Amino acid sequence: MPQQKQRAPERKLAKALRELLPKVTLADFEAIMQIARSGHLRHLPVGIIAWQATTTHIRHVHTDYDALLADGYDAESARHFVVDDMNEILADWGCLRRVSDEPEQTI
Repeated sequence: MPQQKQRAPERKLAKALRELLPKVTLADFEAIMQIARSGHLRHLPVGIIAWQATTTHIRHVHTDYDALLADGYDAESARHFVVDDMNEILADWGCLRRVSDEPEQTI
């Protein structure tokens, strides 16, 4: 029984990712799941974990983000330059949500 309890959060996460990214490749799905399992995300709700892991994976694997950092751009500027590429990948994977480079509003 304890093993099933340990698997339940992972099943919820996998379900959230399948709903968020219905057309994602298996390789990308597995890589995103690996990021999502990391300890620093564990305390967050499943939907936020899925989104954070997805955007992290796309940014570092499918864009020039790391090359821009290596060329001396700061993180905020590098994120600005890759936002369109990230959104294109999200669209290809069937995701309805998009990344924005606008600062988040806090009320």
